[in-house]
Formats: sequence, structure tokens, C-alpha cells
Amino acid sequence: MPWDKTARDKYKRVDNDMQYDVTDEEWEVIKTFLPTQGSMGRPRKTGLREVFNAIQSMLATGCQWRAIPSCYPPFSTVQNYFYNGSQSGVLTALMNDLRTQARRLADRSEEPRAAIIDSQSVKTTESGGPRGYDAGQKIKGRKRHIMTDTTGSPLAIVIHPADVQDRDGAVDLILQVVASSPAITKIWADGGYRGPKLASKLHELAIRPDLSIVLKPKDGKGFQVL
Repeated sequence: MPWDKTARDKYKRVDNDMQYDVTDEEWEVIKTFLPTQGSMGRPRKTGLREVFNAIQSMLATGCQWRAIPSCYPPFSTVQNYFYNGSQSGVLTALMNDLRTQARRLADRSEEPRAAIIDSQSVKTTESGGPRGYDAGQKIKGRKRHIMTDTTGSPLAIVIHPADVQDRDGAVDLILQVVASSPAITKIWADGGYRGPKLASKLHELAIRPDLSIVLKPKDGKGFQVL
């Protein structure tokens, strides 16, 4: 969906800690994917909407769990819901459904037929989790490997140490996307995925999508859309 004046006016948020809260219309879509209260155990005291808003705030600002604004539930509660939703597949199902709805609104087929793959290395703290040194970007931390459809909506995300080269980390990501989106026949990638190593691995695994490398122009300077 284009971020035009109509969209800006509709989705404009107030400039405070609650600016990342979902609207009533958005919540009606999201809540159908979240777990309902079971018949066993104590009644739920924390509202799932407040939990989801807290997760939205943390992801938008990049803050630590403990730094979630006090207007939301305790960070430990939010953290538990987030990890449970990640491990159970709830958040993945939500992502996939929202992508389908966005494609439908853009008058595209619900199942994407082409994708774009890229990665980004980000610096991390020294405590906890795998990390490595990306010599090209001169960053010590992790690499988020992402594949999207041609509208920019995510298809799959893989996190690994930053010292894993793009052509090595791409295999698991492509396997995930092929399993969840079998209609894809074309994948665009930059020069970091060039070479026989990745191509031969995809051929060995009988992965069908055609990997097309798009190189940056030799006389190009600065950021360019490939």
C-alpha cells in the first residue's frame, strides 16, 4: 500500500509512548490470530491488545525488553507472550495473512511468483546469542537475512552470525520460502550471492526458483535501487 497523503492522514499517530498502538480496525484483524483464554487455569488478567502494542513499540524503537514504556504490561509478561507466539507459529501465520491481504488490496495475486533476497549486518551487545564479524561491513554482531515479495512484504526471515556469507546463509532462507510459497519461480539478489557455490547447492537440493543476480553499475556511486 503506497504511503500517500490519504494513508498518512489515516494512520498518523500521536507523538508519545503510545504512537505505535494499533487502531481499532487493525486490532479486529490481528486478534483473530492470537490465542484465546482456555477453560483451565486462572483467568487472564493482561489484555492481549496491550501486549501486542508493547511488542510493536519495542520493535519500532529497538529498545531492550526492560526499556518498554511503563504504560504497557510488565516486560516479562510481554516477553513471554512474544516468545510463545514465535515458537508456536502464531506470529508467522499473522505475517503471512497480512501479506496476503496487502497483495489483494494492491490488486495482485495472493501467492507471490517473484521474490527479493538481501541481508543486513547489525551490531549487537557482547552478552547472549551467536555473533560474528562481518569483514565487509566491519560490524561484529548478527545478520538478518530476509526475503520479501516484490511489494516489500516479508516472506521469511533468518537470523545468524554476521560472519556467515550471504551465499551460505541464503540456502536455509530459500528452503523456507519454497516450502511456504511454492508458486515463486524467480528470486532477485545482489552481487553477494554470485558464484557457483550457491547455484550448485540449489541445484543439488533441486530448488526450482531461478536465482537472478542484479549487479550494481560500475560507474554508480552511493545508494542505488537495483
